Amino acid sequence: MGVEPENTLRSFVRAQRSGMDAIALDLRLSKEGVLVVLHDADVDRTTDGSGSVADLTLAELRGLDAGHGERVPVFEEVLDAVGLPLLASVRDQAAAGALAQVLLRRDLTTRVLVSCGDDAVLAGIAELVPGVRTVLSASRHGGDLVERALAVGAEALNLDIRRVTLETVESAHAAGLRVTGWTVNTQERLKLARALELDGAVTDLPEIRRTGRFTA
Repeated sequence: MGVEPENTLRSFVRAQRSGMDAIALDLRLSKEGVLVVLHDADVDRTTDGSGSVADLTLAELRGLDAGHGERVPVFEEVLDAVGLPLLASVRDQAAAGALAQVLLRRDLTTRVLVSCGDDAVLAGIAELVPGVRTVLSASRHGGDLVERALAVGAEALNLDIRRVTLETVESAHAAGLRVTGWTVNTQERLKLARALELDGAVTDLPEIRRTGRFTA
């Protein structure tokens, strides 16, 4: 997040208070398999620590400073602290399986959308959690993007706005899919999002909501 340490409770609370529609976050598994909120595979960039998330215990991760004294949050902690819908990104079957357990145990299929760039992961979590809402995410893609999303039962596409074309958006809309773009942090990209008739946009700057509807 551009105005607070990214993927922290502080940033999520700021987004909620700013009136955002939803919150996007990234999930990783600690060494013992607990879902924590971190974007990268390692902690070097976003905390004062070093090493792979998968090699660190929850206690070790919680001991890191993620910015301004903020700790690395556990996913369920975010669920309890923030009332907005969540767009939760996972990257592999292990994280998706752990997320599925949380969704089922807490009956969260209407509140949490699951995003991933791996078709098999999305198909897998759809089998584990009947009725779960999924989003196919892609930074680079070909002409088969809409077909891929439909094949795994995704309800939306989340795409790098620098590579989205009007043809892709129109094709997705014709197939009943929503399309959002990331990352919209400037007025130029906001104008592009509107010109492409996107259904929403991901931003690091919640104050930009005054000129549109966004996911922080």
